[in-house]
Amino acid sequence: MKNWLNAQWDRFKWRCIWSWEGWVNCWQEEHSLKQWIVANAVSIPFALLLPLTGGERAVILALGVLVLAAELFNTAIERCVDLITQEKHDLAKQAKDLGSAGVAVTALAAGVAWAAILVRLYL
Repeated sequence: MKNWLNAQWDRFKWRCIWSWEGWVNCWQEEHSLKQWIVANAVSIPFALLLPLTGGERAVILALGVLVLAAELFNTAIERCVDLITQEKHDLAKQAKDLGSAGVAVTALAAGVAWAAILVRLYL
């Protein structure tokens, strides 16, 4: 049992290290991630200070994190495409554009949640 626990701990530790390395790389290379961090930095104080229900607050905060996750996935798609080819190709463009659209749809969901909550609060 002890060996199994040690192995699980090692796996967890390495997953954390690799995830952190991915985050740092994306932070250093992708301006979009920084823009979404700023959007979260604006959204989070409002979510914490406005008279929201716990559920509303959770939705806003979770969607902000999901936008960051979508940006990380999009960056992964872009890097894979760039590894395969640097040439202009319709499928490469579509893959990158679809990843970007995924980020946009996730951000739209956050915006819709904010709109619905603000309508409830002020109308």
